[in-house]
Amino acid sequence: MAAPLSPPRLLPSGDSAITVEFSRNIDDVANRRVLALDRAMAAEPVTGVTETVPTYRSLLVHYDPVQVDFDQLGGQILTLAERPVPAATNTRRWRIPVCYGGEHGIDLEDVAKTLNITPDEIVARHVTGDYRVAMIGFTPGWSYLSGLTESLHMPRRQNPRLLTPAGTISIGGVQTGVQCLAGPSGWHLLGRTAVRTYQLHRDPIFLLEPGDNITFTPVDAKTFAEQDRAAEAGEFIAEQIAS
Repeated sequence: MAAPLSPPRLLPSGDSAITVEFSRNIDDVANRRVLALDRAMAAEPVTGVTETVPTYRSLLVHYDPVQVDFDQLGGQILTLAERPVPAATNTRRWRIPVCYGGEHGIDLEDVAKTLNITPDEIVARHVTGDYRVAMIGFTPGWSYLSGLTESLHMPRRQNPRLLTPAGTISIGGVQTGVQCLAGPSGWHLLGRTAVRTYQLHRDPIFLLEPGDNITFTPVDAKTFAEQDRAAEAGEFIAEQIAS
């Protein structure tokens, strides 16, 4: 029999939310437990729960304190969290095109110098990664990916930028990510993708979901421009492939 799972920590978050913490570190095992609990609570709605928000290592559970109290809800959460994490089935896999370097990846050269390898090697290592969407957050569609090769781990920028372009593909710490909307960032910009992971007037509005698998493929600037026009018109651009 499999060893019993250690229970998560239940932390009050104000008077109407519980943080269910599975780990204090970025951890794929913990993240899989987070997503499993999130899916279990969606499949078997718990009275009083109004929303769940999965992150890398914890699940935020919003609830109506008039319908359920902290202790009662906490007990139900712990019961669900004790279930074995099911094996991933029907996992979606996406291939996302990226234009690396130049005006689209202004930090590529500096990252290569810092890591003492060539820009081409940075790209080669990044595109051979097998990534998983661990969480969506910060801004709509911002997809945090686990699975970055250790050889590309590096601290975030000492001076974050106040504005970085929509579609930026970047690395920071042990992570890589897909930024959908223009916004501030302290990560290192390697390239850009035309893929809109969030597009308000498209169905679906959000393209990627936690648990999806991602691979990147390089494209040139001309192809990026063509794909960007198509994506603006509502095309997905990202290619869904067999797992």
